[in-house]
Amino acid sequence: MIHLIVGNTGSGKTTYSNSLKKESGGLIFSIDQWNNTLFIPDKEATDGLEWFLERIERVESLMMELVKQLESSGIDSILDLGLSKFEHREKFRRFAAEHHFQIRLHYLDIAKKTRYERVRQRNLQKGDTFEFEVSDENFEFMEGWFETPRESELEDALIIEQ
Repeated sequence: MIHLIVGNTGSGKTTYSNSLKKESGGLIFSIDQWNNTLFIPDKEATDGLEWFLERIERVESLMMELVKQLESSGIDSILDLGLSKFEHREKFRRFAAEHHFQIRLHYLDIAKKTRYERVRQRNLQKGDTFEFEVSDENFEFMEGWFETPRESELEDALIIEQ
C-alpha cells in the first residue's frame, strides 16, 4: 500500500506519517529529510524554486524504485512529500495504477492559523520533525502554491481535521 500524505505547510504531515508508520509498519519517505540531507547544504542564495523542483524529481524517481521493492516485500510506503499540486499527486496515482499497487490519500485539512503556529513553534523548538526553518515568506508562498485536493481525490481518502 502506498500512502500519500497531503497537507499544506504545518499541517502535521511528518508527525502523522510517524504515527502511521507505527500503525502499519511502513517506511516513510520524507522529502524534507531528503532535501535537508542531499540538497540544502549545496544550495546557493540564487537557487530558486526550479532548482528544488529538479532535484525533487530526481529523488522521487529513486523513491519509486524503492517503493517497488517495498511493495514486493509487502511493506507499506508512506510518502510525506508535500504533494501540494494535483498533478504531483496524479503522478503517484498513475505510478500505483501502472504497477497495480493499492494507494490511499490521507488529507490533513488543518486551519491556516493552527498551521502557522505549529511552524513558528517548530522553528523555535527544533524538535523531532524539524529539518529546516520555514520563514513567514515561505509559509505564505506555500499558501498560494498548495492545491486543495479535488472532490474526486477525496472519495476514498482519509481526511484528518482539527
